[in-house]
Amino acid sequence: MWEPYKKGFKAYLQLEKSLSDNSVQAYGRDIELLTQFLQEKKNLKNPDELTLKDLQRFIKWISELGMMASSQARIISGLRAFYKYCLLENISKTDPTTLLEAPKQKRALPDTLSFEEIESMIQQIDLSKAEGGRNKAILETMYSCGLRVSEVVNLKISQLYLDIGFIRVIGKGDKERLVPIGSSAAKYITIYKKNIRVHLDINKGQEDVLFLNNRGSKLSRVMIFYIIKDLALKAGIKKTVSPHTFRHSFATHLIEGGADLRAVQEMLGHVSITSTEIYTHLDREFLRKTLEKHHPSYK
Repeated sequence: MWEPYKKGFKAYLQLEKSLSDNSVQAYGRDIELLTQFLQEKKNLKNPDELTLKDLQRFIKWISELGMMASSQARIISGLRAFYKYCLLENISKTDPTTLLEAPKQKRALPDTLSFEEIESMIQQIDLSKAEGGRNKAILETMYSCGLRVSEVVNLKISQLYLDIGFIRVIGKGDKERLVPIGSSAAKYITIYKKNIRVHLDINKGQEDVLFLNNRGSKLSRVMIFYIIKDLALKAGIKKTVSPHTFRHSFATHLIEGGADLRAVQEMLGHVSITSTEIYTHLDREFLRKTLEKHHPSYK
């Protein structure tokens, strides 16, 4: 029902706005997310029928999934671009995004999970089910490698070099990086590939995608959010937990363990070191000890 609008919007972004492929894909994902929400709520209205209230409920939904304020703000800008297109094409006579407010963005630090909390979440996985083995491999990989949610769902079998302990990750802006992978994550990926994935009826074009749903297709980003929220609930963790929490915990644990900030920047795929610096929300005691150990005036 929404397919013609999605196709028209994509053509508008490519031809009229001359946006890059990455930007077009990002805007496309925003509208895909909106239609997922509408399907889930059994509220499949056309673009001209959606109200400000509907869009506010959508933003509340993505917020409850655990998406950060910056991601929410980016999605709202995608909705605004979509309604600009709808007005131009007379698909809609009004723009419900006019009064849609983006969440306040502050440099608040996301919650960090302790190693014990991560272990506790992984222990909640029901390994008697096929998806349990897959989910264990996903969580182990996310914590071992500090991957973004998009990097997890797009991970290919051809990008695994488990024999030498590395995976090749395609990050933001199609930038590639090699990331070390721990033996535990490598082990559970191998178990998943050999014992679970081989039994799936894999869809055409998805043969190289590592993590698949039970219909043999690539997992959606939202599915990863759901898996993680469910496990945090079962483990009795009260913090706000999302896929990004695993990435944040990966970086924090490395830095607290004394890892070099540049090395962490490389593993996270950050272009700028300033992006990595927000992960150094280390307690004062840790910073004081580091200063005492390394600063000449403390010798």
